[in-house]
Amino acid sequence: MNEYKPIYILGLPVRTIDAAMLGGLIFFLLLAAVFSGRLDNPLFLIGKGLLAGCLYIGSILWLTRLRTKTLRFLVRTASVQFMFLLEYFMARDLQLIFFSWNDRLVLVWEKALFGGQPLVWIQNLYSPMLTEWMMFVYIVYIVIYPVLGAVIFFQKGEQANEDYLFHLGAANLLCGLGFVVFPVAGPLRFEEARSLLTVPFEGGFFTQVSEILRSTVHAPGGTIPSPHCAAATVMWIMAWRYARREFFLLAPVILSLYVSTVYGRFHYASDSIIGILAGFLVLAAGPTLVRGWNRVADSHIGRRR
Repeated sequence: MNEYKPIYILGLPVRTIDAAMLGGLIFFLLLAAVFSGRLDNPLFLIGKGLLAGCLYIGSILWLTRLRTKTLRFLVRTASVQFMFLLEYFMARDLQLIFFSWNDRLVLVWEKALFGGQPLVWIQNLYSPMLTEWMMFVYIVYIVIYPVLGAVIFFQKGEQANEDYLFHLGAANLLCGLGFVVFPVAGPLRFEEARSLLTVPFEGGFFTQVSEILRSTVHAPGGTIPSPHCAAATVMWIMAWRYARREFFLLAPVILSLYVSTVYGRFHYASDSIIGILAGFLVLAAGPTLVRGWNRVADSHIGRRR
């Protein structure tokens, strides 16, 4: 594991995850400012982003004063994962500034690639019991984020947690950029895809919760690459690296989660496949990025001396 060294900018210790989060935020803010005329409420979007950035910088400063291990974990994890959520919503708000929805293109290439529509095929598997399991794994993913982080932090230390957070942050940022470059509304938001969904979607408690999330939190877009699949891939490989028992415990959840994104009509098969590939791309590129960051950090230390 590479050490995650800080670069001090005006006395603020900035590590790779901070650079990813603040850099992504600045990029989205610039897009919102330059293309404000294409947004419904650009001032609100920019104000929200600026406030979040100030709070995040405040959390970095606060972290330098904290000595209690539990508080350090809570502040670091909560602030970083809050930024994941914020930048997901910002990217989704910006996704139509350049291009319109590409769902029809996705349907065309999936038919050409698979010889049919996975959205149609997967309906042959529908049953209330299987639907409930699929919606459980789709929702429990939200809990895995901090819980796995806690396992890694308290078993392997802060550097391991920085490794976990950096790769998750990079995966989320890559997905956000994908939303803007290739916007896709999603199966239930695009009429041609929705017309293919003819089998009733029935389940129990977790199915009802997923439908509440769909109607109150979800909106068109935020689809390709699938953030669920990208982040799940990173979490699973990080579990292999730092928490081997949890890797095996997570296996049925992660593998089912990949399927649940299409089964639950949240994503096209392409979204999920590209999301998995995005996760592996981040895992492959991460060590090189960290080593480059550390070389810059070492040179800054040398100059300060």
